[in-house]
Amino acid sequence: MSTLDVEIQLLAVVVAVACALPGVFLVLRRLALMSDAISHSILLGIVLAFFWVQDLAHPFLVLAATATGVLTVALVEALHRTRRVKEDAAIALVFPALFSMAVLLIARYAGDVHLDVDAVLLGEIAFSPFRRLEVAGMDLGPRSLWLMAVILVLNIVALAVFWKELKVSTFDAGLAAAMGFSPALIHYGFMGLVSVTAVGAFDAVGSILVVALMIAPPAAAWLLTDRLPVMVVLSGALAALSAVAGFWAARAIDASIAGSMAAMAGVVFLAALLFAPDRGVVAGVRRRARQRLDFARTMLMVHLLNHEGSARARVENQMDHLQEHLRWSPEFARRVVRRAERQGLLERRPGGRLRLTPLGREEARHRMVR
Repeated sequence: MSTLDVEIQLLAVVVAVACALPGVFLVLRRLALMSDAISHSILLGIVLAFFWVQDLAHPFLVLAATATGVLTVALVEALHRTRRVKEDAAIALVFPALFSMAVLLIARYAGDVHLDVDAVLLGEIAFSPFRRLEVAGMDLGPRSLWLMAVILVLNIVALAVFWKELKVSTFDAGLAAAMGFSPALIHYGFMGLVSVTAVGAFDAVGSILVVALMIAPPAAAWLLTDRLPVMVVLSGALAALSAVAGFWAARAIDASIAGSMAAMAGVVFLAALLFAPDRGVVAGVRRRARQRLDFARTMLMVHLLNHEGSARARVENQMDHLQEHLRWSPEFARRVVRRAERQGLLERRPGGRLRLTPLGREEARHRMVR
């Protein structure tokens, strides 16, 4: 593995973790689409700032793009407050307008600028190591790596310093206001942080990967845990895993690295969606199957209790009679009976007759009372 490969993977991991950390609160605040809006609309700020300074490396581009991200949030909030459109509709109205304005300005006044899928949507992280940071003749590595490292540290420090405020305002804005916090100030400050992160990652990996890394790992982490600190750490770990796996997948199939990283983030989320211990699809199917068996077991116990001591008890409490009386298939009836036997609720007597144990009789009476 070459030095170039190491630098690309290191940059990918730093970008992924930097995007995933604020993404946790975007997911919890149900503002996932806002990351898409900001990552596209910041292009307008970059274009306007470039027309002013005529230098793509000028720091003013970052400031202008960040301001555009905050402007996007403000416009969405303003539209939403009119109560004429819902928040998702407001997002869908604002960011295409700002993004299309940027594209039109480029097409009209900067026709020689290369604007296509690779440049804006997917980016090209493989070219980042060629833009080096040199200080006093010393090569310090890719400029994008240093920029994203600073943004990652900024995100970590911001989350650590304003952890309580973010947590309270995310889950209960009314309580945050009662405690003396300003939910609006926290919201716009947080969105400014998201904008800075999106601006830093935009040049290296493009807008699609910014959205994928901000949303997919936190969404997967939310499926895996209910604890906020664990969710933050897990989001960063899943994002880093997606970045490294995406790099090697792209290398194997000779595809876009950023596109492969976004695809791997989707794969990680899909795995969590299917196999999460509590919220996963597989866990849900198994839980419903258990609930069906438990309900059937309760029906069986009540049925046996109702016919205890009756003249038809010898017939009604037969294993073979369950198919006819309760309309169960033979296989399902055997599963229910085996489950009740393992729990010590009934026992099989000679001739296939079923009889409740004292524990089963007590449980059946309790269910009937309820």
